[in-house]
Amino acid sequence: MTLNELRYIVAVAQEGNFRRAAERVFVSQPALSLAIQKLEEELGVQIFERSRTSVNMTLTGELIVAQAQRALEEVAQIREIASQGKDQLVGTLKLGVIYTVGPYLLPALIPILKRKAPKMPLEMEENLTANLETQLVNGRLDAIIIALPFGGPGIATLPLYDEDFNVVVPLDHPWAKKKQIKTAELGSEKVLLLSSGHCFSNQVREACSELNSAAGETQQGNSLETIRNMVASGLGITVLPVTANSEKYRSNLTREIPFAPPAPARRIALAWRKGFARKQAIEVLAQAIIETHLTGIRPIK
Repeated sequence: MTLNELRYIVAVAQEGNFRRAAERVFVSQPALSLAIQKLEEELGVQIFERSRTSVNMTLTGELIVAQAQRALEEVAQIREIASQGKDQLVGTLKLGVIYTVGPYLLPALIPILKRKAPKMPLEMEENLTANLETQLVNGRLDAIIIALPFGGPGIATLPLYDEDFNVVVPLDHPWAKKKQIKTAELGSEKVLLLSSGHCFSNQVREACSELNSAAGETQQGNSLETIRNMVASGLGITVLPVTANSEKYRSNLTREIPFAPPAPARRIALAWRKGFARKQAIEVLAQAIIETHLTGIRPIK
């Protein structure tokens, strides 16, 4: 058993395809297939079920690939320990961000991070929480920015900040002159929300239980900015996180109204694998996020 063979089976498991896996690890497909077959013969078990249209892990294969991923991370950590003088802030950091945070955090984060770690560019991925979690666990991402609750075996999390939710209505809406909105009032309105795959939509529904009743009327949109424009056009009202309501993002056709206390809110956190070797990179990233001083956030000390 070799490290290369472990890399090969992890690549196939992540890509679900022998050709793409071979391209990823820079070997020919026949060489990769032969190496994996050799490993299966050595272990006396089948790791992958192969067909003309798909590649699937066996039950035993899933356990072997998971252990191989951990072994490769341990090897990376050994190399890090062996080069104690190496700067952990040099090299690309692969960062995932949920859709409802990325557009509002990243423009403020990048300049700060470039000052703190000029040799650590970010390779960024915006996606749903479930997809980011999968990519984090399998090593495709180094760290992700998500909303709590979140976690699992082998995952570390660091809470970063809290932010309240605001109601957004058209300027000609009867609520436009109100100073506060009670969550119970949303049940009588047409509320525009993201699809249920977005954790933010689920958090809004949890905070405003009236939206789950038969009387509550909701309509789904693809992004917060699309929903903001739908509100501006008069289609309904919505709920947005306070970072999406800072002055630079507001429409002059809408009005932002805070909730009456206790206002619905969410907690944003940074998550990474406990075996990730570049702990200093995580620390600097967390510091840079706090130093963005986004409008309306409450940093967690």
